[in-house]
Amino acid sequence: MNLREQIIQLFEDGKLAFKTEKQIFAAMHISPAERKAAKKVLDVLENDGVIFADGHGRYSTPAQAGVITGTIAANARGFAFLIPEDKEEHDGDYFISRSSLHGALDGDRVLALKVRGTEDEASVVKILSRGRTQVAGTFERMGGACYVIPDSAKFAPRIFVPAALSMNAQAGDKVVCRITAYPDGKAPNGKVVEILGRGGDFYAEELSVIRNYGLYEEFPKEVEREAAEAAKQVIAVGRRRDLRGLFTVTIDGEDTRDIDDAVSIERQGENFVLGVHIADVSHYVKRGSKLDREAYDRGTSVYFPDRVLPMLPRSLSNGACSLNQGEDRYALSCIMTISPEGERLHSEICESVINSDRRLTYTYVNGILRGEEAADEKLQRMCRDMSALRTALEGRRDRLGNIDLSIKEAHIYVNERGDIVIPDYSRGEAEKIIEQFMICANEAVAERMQRAGVPFMYRVHEQPLPEKVNAFMDFIADMGIGGRVDADEPQPRQFQAIIKSVSGKPCEDAVNKVMLRTMQKARYCESNKGHFGIASGCYCHFTSPIRRYPDLFIHRIIKGVLHGDADSMKAIYGPIAAEEAAHCSLCERNADAAERDVDSLYKVVYMSDHIGEEYPATVSGVTAFGVFAELDNTIEGLIRIERLPGGSYELLEDKFMLLGERTFRLGDRIRVRVDGCDWGNMRPEFSLADEEGEKRQSAAGAEDTPAKHDRKKQRTPKERAKHGKKHAGAHKKSAGRAATAKFVRKKGSRRKSR
Repeated sequence: MNLREQIIQLFEDGKLAFKTEKQIFAAMHISPAERKAAKKVLDVLENDGVIFADGHGRYSTPAQAGVITGTIAANARGFAFLIPEDKEEHDGDYFISRSSLHGALDGDRVLALKVRGTEDEASVVKILSRGRTQVAGTFERMGGACYVIPDSAKFAPRIFVPAALSMNAQAGDKVVCRITAYPDGKAPNGKVVEILGRGGDFYAEELSVIRNYGLYEEFPKEVEREAAEAAKQVIAVGRRRDLRGLFTVTIDGEDTRDIDDAVSIERQGENFVLGVHIADVSHYVKRGSKLDREAYDRGTSVYFPDRVLPMLPRSLSNGACSLNQGEDRYALSCIMTISPEGERLHSEICESVINSDRRLTYTYVNGILRGEEAADEKLQRMCRDMSALRTALEGRRDRLGNIDLSIKEAHIYVNERGDIVIPDYSRGEAEKIIEQFMICANEAVAERMQRAGVPFMYRVHEQPLPEKVNAFMDFIADMGIGGRVDADEPQPRQFQAIIKSVSGKPCEDAVNKVMLRTMQKARYCESNKGHFGIASGCYCHFTSPIRRYPDLFIHRIIKGVLHGDADSMKAIYGPIAAEEAAHCSLCERNADAAERDVDSLYKVVYMSDHIGEEYPATVSGVTAFGVFAELDNTIEGLIRIERLPGGSYELLEDKFMLLGERTFRLGDRIRVRVDGCDWGNMRPEFSLADEEGEKRQSAAGAEDTPAKHDRKKQRTPKERAKHGKKHAGAHKKSAGRAATAKFVRKKGSRRKSR
């Protein structure tokens, strides 16, 4: 055990708690000659937040001193929230006022103390690390000085840039600025490192959103070279199981290029033998290589309507690792025998070589199952067996209490003409088949590795917090919906029963949304805490190693166990599993936020072509400043409170209601008019349509929704830009976010797993 490890252990044991530097040296019998090195270790541990020094020079762990370690989530209005790292010790976030931030900015990792006399307020006492090193924004000149105005109002009002470090950017350019200094009480300093284009150009605006999340398309040259070299390997069966004779297919979206998974299915008496074959990415990406470090830093592929930012270079993600039709590929196969009741009777994992016979799409398989698409008898039989097994697996999950929330998900894409299309959301049987098969394999693998007792990265979803359960129960009681959930020991079946009771009713969407907000977020964890949402006692992500680092992480451990090297796996991965799980969770959240923001940009550009039109909508949120309404294709806009009828309104936050001359409750159906677009917040602005319009809509059958936009004559992108600026109104400054460029990139699959 080295000196650093000794010091950490003694602090954790409490033997060095609240001791000064001299007292620590004495307790550890550190000689004068060793004190310089020991002092350096203490300084590093303090800078990393492992230990904390109070105002009297006494050291302790943050927990011993009552200090909270967490990340700042800032608000555009100046205040922030502290998201604690230790979720078991702190069951909620802490409010931080503007004056208590002490120079901390959005995304920073900090130490904070509770404010005396409060339960949920904190004050920053130390900034451990800065969360943002680069920020995208608009370059401006003010009184001879140069600044970058960040796109994210949560970060800082402006960043000072010396003219010599501006890359000759012009006022109004969208740029990426690297932060170089954080002077106390002043604007951060920075330098321009990339010019994205002119503000108002759609390509520049979209790229600006992407850069704000630290995401890039290009890989370092040495990583590309390493990937290209790895991709040249010739497939050889060797000690692997040869499954190339097994009838195997892949089922994905039409635009998918990185194919992680293939499936096979056979009958064995009344049972099913399901094979889930996953690309063996770990064969090509060796731990510790430059390729691996880049994949770890990215954590996940990120999917936008017009592009994919892959976790791995395309020579692997679209090439050697992708399970392309008719090509031999290395795989990790999970072969499961499943009863007609959906019970897994037996499973095994093996290294294999497969050759996918058919590259199928969801659309095509759905067509076969509906009898609308032609297929040979072998494929038809396979589709029938897959459908029957899906029903059996869903039945089992249903008996366990699976919480199947019917939450709409936008599927935005760009058609051949370069127009944005946002159809109504639909999920067919083929999508459900693949979802159930992947869940089954993920569960089998997690259980196998748990029995092996090796370090692992589980996908966990903890039970909801009691206060959130109580708020949910109050909400459904106010709506006259029966049901009971034990707040202290909630069970998935209890939530499932409520979902079933409202299925097909007008309140279904509202109940689903509030239930989703009641749940905790799924995350990666080094210890198994179960997955509440799918009622699974042991779960992981095994099926997408091309696009998710956690899957790649556990593939290496699985192969180690298969090779009889469990002890080596414990030595290698035990010390790092917790840290890497937390990192992967953070990367996932960052990617999700980036995808949401880019989707919002597309939606507001899309709606700029519908100013003045009326649509049916559902109240999706109520706030002190207005009502959020969601159209049937998931586009959400705001009805500002000053545009609501009557005078003052009262917000009943726990009941999701806004009371005034008219009551607005989550899930209410209303009719809205598109008044304009708030380009700064990237959302449409709505107002309530008159009652006569609502009656006309009811009589007409209500087919005219933005989802049918592609039926109408569409404006060109330049015309859409002009149209958007015309109606931007009070948001004129940012009106240039409307589309001004044709969309030419390939679309990316959006399929994700729980």
